[in-house]
Amino acid sequence: MDKVCFTAAVERYQNTVYRTAFHVLGSPQDADDAVQEVFLRLFRHKGSFDGEDHLRRWLLRVTVNYCRDILRSSWRKRRVSMEELPETPVFDKQSQAALYREVMALPEKYRIVLDLFYYEEFSVQEIGYLLDLGTSTVTTRLSRARQRLKERLGEDWQDE
Repeated sequence: MDKVCFTAAVERYQNTVYRTAFHVLGSPQDADDAVQEVFLRLFRHKGSFDGEDHLRRWLLRVTVNYCRDILRSSWRKRRVSMEELPETPVFDKQSQAALYREVMALPEKYRIVLDLFYYEEFSVQEIGYLLDLGTSTVTTRLSRARQRLKERLGEDWQDE
């Protein structure tokens, strides 16, 4: 298919392909992906079409088949939409949830050093390099963050 015919087909049938994909998939993002894939397949198609009606039917058939393949894919079955995810992580123990809430209540400059030190297991020197801070500044921020957590958590605080 030459570029002129391809461009004309995209302009004429883009909305039709999108609507069909959206109705099958139920997601605007997935429908956008489907439109791109369908028109990529049209661009690569080696055959010819017996008129506009044949082209339209071919595009819709490819759209439906592609959308059905997406719906059957194992990736799609394991995926969770962002709306279904909890806003805060789920913890095994109540004390973990309390610690998380208190860490998130700290100013960003303390949160980031705590995260890099305890969870990402960077050394003080590495954190200083990553944040463009001196090692003494990193040590001070870690110390102040620990102190604030100790004050807020009281007996629940365990500095390991």
